[in-house]
This record gives sequence, C-alpha cells and structure tokens, in this order.
Amino acid sequence: MKLTKRAIDALVAGEQRYVLWDAELKGLGVRVEPTGAKSFILRYRAGGRGSAKRYVTLGRYGVITPEEARRSARDHLGSVARGSDPALEKARQKAAATIAHVAERFLAEHVTPKRKAATIASYRHALIARIVPEFGSLRAEAVTRADVARLHGRLSAQPATANYVLAVLSSLYSWCDRQGLVPEGFNPVVRVDRFRQQGRERYLTSQELQRLGTTLREAETVGLPWAIEARGPKAKHLARPENQRTVLDPGAVAAIRLLILTGARLREILHLRWQEIDFERGLAFLPDSKTGRKTLTLSGPALRILSSLPRTESPFVIAGIKEGRPRVDLQRPWAAICRSADLPGVRLHDLRHTFASVGAGESLGLPIVGKLLGHTQPQTTARYAHLDANPLRQAADLIASRLVDAMGLHRVELGTKNDEL
Repeated sequence: MKLTKRAIDALVAGEQRYVLWDAELKGLGVRVEPTGAKSFILRYRAGGRGSAKRYVTLGRYGVITPEEARRSARDHLGSVARGSDPALEKARQKAAATIAHVAERFLAEHVTPKRKAATIASYRHALIARIVPEFGSLRAEAVTRADVARLHGRLSAQPATANYVLAVLSSLYSWCDRQGLVPEGFNPVVRVDRFRQQGRERYLTSQELQRLGTTLREAETVGLPWAIEARGPKAKHLARPENQRTVLDPGAVAAIRLLILTGARLREILHLRWQEIDFERGLAFLPDSKTGRKTLTLSGPALRILSSLPRTESPFVIAGIKEGRPRVDLQRPWAAICRSADLPGVRLHDLRHTFASVGAGESLGLPIVGKLLGHTQPQTTARYAHLDANPLRQAADLIASRLVDAMGLHRVELGTKNDEL
C-alpha cells in the first residue's frame, strides 16, 4: 500500500521483523521491529538486474515523515542511476568514523593549521597517549558519557591532565559535529564533572628578590658553585673548591632579568628579535604571542639590559647555539640559580606573576597591569585583585583612626605600651 502516516501508524509489531513496501515508489519500505520501532529503508540493485540487492536505512519513522523518506529515496535512486552505491558509501563512512581516524583528521585539518606549535604538541600528546589508546577502535558516536567518565577517573592522580584530556576530547567532538561525523549535538563529554584544580600563583617576596638579584650578579661574574657529591667515586678528580664555579651565559642571565622586569612570557623574550625593538619609544612589537600580536612596554632598566647585550649576526636578542636560531630554553641556568638563591619550586613563569603582583600591590589598577601583561580578557587579570590592597589598607586605617578617636581608646587597651594613640 502507499506509505502514509495513517497506514504506518496502523502497523503493529509481530514476533519477527517485517517490511511493508510502498505501492508508489519501488524499493521504498518501512521496517517494523518486534519492539515496535519503525524505520524507512530503501532496496535497490547497484549494478543492474543481475546484481545483488542492497539495503540502506533512510531514517526512523517519527524523526522523518513519509514524504521526507520518499524524497530521500528518490535522491538515493538518482545516485544509483549515476553509478553510486549508497549502502557501500555509508558503510565506508561508518568504518572511517572511528576515534583513531577522526583524531588523525582533527589534527591534520583543524589543529595544525589553526593552532600554535606548543598547542599542537599538547593536543597531539593528549590524543595519541590518552584518547586513541582508550577509544581508538570505537566509532565516534559509540563512545558514551560513562566511557569518558571512566577515563577521567583513571587519571584522578593528575587532575590537571585529566581535565585537559576532557577539553581536547570535547573539542574533537565539536569538530566532528561540524563535519557531520556524529549526530548533531552529540558530545559524550558534556556534563562529565571536572576535578577541582588549585591555582598555582607564586610571588617572590622582597627577601627572595634580593637573593635572586645577588645570585644573578654572582652568576655572570664569579660564577655559581657546583652541585656535586664530594664523597662520590670521582671526587678525587674534582677541581679545587675555589674553581668549582660556573659562569653562566650572559644571554641567559639577561633573559631572566628581562622576564622579571617586563612580565613577559618565556617565548616572548627568547624569540625577541632586534628589529622588533623600538629603543626610542621603549617598545617591542611582537608579531606573534600567545594572544596574537602584542606590544611589549619596556622600562628603563629593561632597555639598559637590552642595550648592554652584544649585537651578533643572530637576528635574535637571546641567541641560541645554532646559527640564526633563538635560545631554546632556560631550564639548566634557572635550576642552578634557584639552587644557589634558595628558591625551591619557583618556576620561570612565577617571575611574570611577581611582576603582576608588584603592579597590583602598588595600586596601578588591574586594567593597567593587564595591559602590561598582554591579557585580552579582564578576568585573566582578576586573579591579582586580592593583591591590590593598598587602597583598602588606607581606607581601613582611616576608618579605624576615626573610631579610635571617637571611643577614646588608649594604646594600653590595644596592646601597646604608650599611653595615647
């Protein structure tokens, strides 16, 4: 009979699945499962009368209407007439939509062209080391929220890593959605609770800054003492104690000073080129940073450090070992400096936090501090709001002094030895 809404609604489930064919369009049918579920299907021959029959599911009844199923069937039959095989194409698409396959496409088509090198490396590691080993053989739409939650739970010892893996997986599914590789809106990461992370904000105290300054001067002059095991098997071959010092590369010492005097990120200093510096205006025009193009404001001390550095054939201010390349990192010199200055656990990025903390503590205003740091979002700078205490302290002192005068309080009452305030 002709497949209409009334006709399909009247169909009842049997003990076995059966198909009712449409009298109007040859090959269109509605399949009725024992559970009562009804789906539209299309039967066709891809290679003529002698070829085998093939079937393709057009959609579930209720999700699509009989007329929509009829139009879809005509489109598929047109494709068959032009030499295509819809069932085979659908099977290939399903086989290709495994997590391993879509992760490879995601990296090649989305991440690599649009992200920076460090982000590409982070995404690749999360996918290759964590996600693909877990879900690689599954079709993307077969991964459930429970599957994702189990993976997240197994990484509980590393909460930051676990949350980052979820973020990468969610980004992957958002891309799959846009590409039509999963049903619209499908994302098993949604509503999986993240672990709480404690923000790590370390600011150097005035005493630590003094020790750091002293150590930097020693590092570029007399050198830093070696960290050695004096009782080791090769101890007898060691140099004399007065010679057990290492003078650090002036470029490394200058880079560390620039980090704390500018609040810049590590790569912004290591990749800084001479041609990007405007000494007259005290600015550095960075063509690319974490937040895109950025103008770095250089203070007087920072300009003096830059002026003191020798100009080499390298285009980079902090030249690397390889010709024409910047210095790769500061891990070894920074470790030696932290050891000599007694700064355990202090990271190079904490110098940026220290720069911001001083600015906030001097009541320069968070918008100004954020501008100096190159923040594009005000909420990024808001982490330093609790350090902007000078106006609050002044206000508290003023209010308290008025109250003390009004109440006639004496220093004895407040725990001091003088009579009057």
